[in-house]
Amino acid sequence: MTFKSGIGWKACCDEATGRYTAETGGIGAYDLYEIDRETFEQLDEQNNAEARDLIYHNGRHLYMDVNDRCGPPYTVVLDDDYRTLCPWANIVCSGRVWSDELTDFAVEAFDSEAKNREQRRKKRAERLTKETDG
Repeated sequence: MTFKSGIGWKACCDEATGRYTAETGGIGAYDLYEIDRETFEQLDEQNNAEARDLIYHNGRHLYMDVNDRCGPPYTVVLDDDYRTLCPWANIVCSGRVWSDELTDFAVEAFDSEAKNREQRRKKRAERLTKETDG
C-alpha cells in the first residue's frame, strides 16, 4: 500500500486491489471515501485544504462519524463494505449508527450523496427481497 497524508487527511493506493481510498477528519468529524487514481495523483501533501476538497468533491462517501457538540454523536454507514475497502483506516465510531432506512433516505435527499444512490438502491432491494422471502 502507498500512502499520502497531510493535516486532516490520509489517502491510500492499494496496489493489490487497485483501490484508492481516503479518510478526512478533524474536531468533531471523520469520513471515509473511495477515490479514483487521478484524484490520488493530484493530492499534494503540502496543500491540505486543496487535498481535502479533492477528496470531498471527487470521492464517493463511504462512512461518516459526527461528534460536533451540536447534538448527540452519530455515525452513518453509507457503504457496508467500508471496512473491506479501507482496511488500513483507523475508523472512528463515537455515536449511534443510523438505520439503513434513514441512511437510504439521506442518500436520496442530498445531492452530496448522489454517488451512493446506485449501491444503496441495490442493497435496499436485496434487504426487501430477504424480508418478503423470509
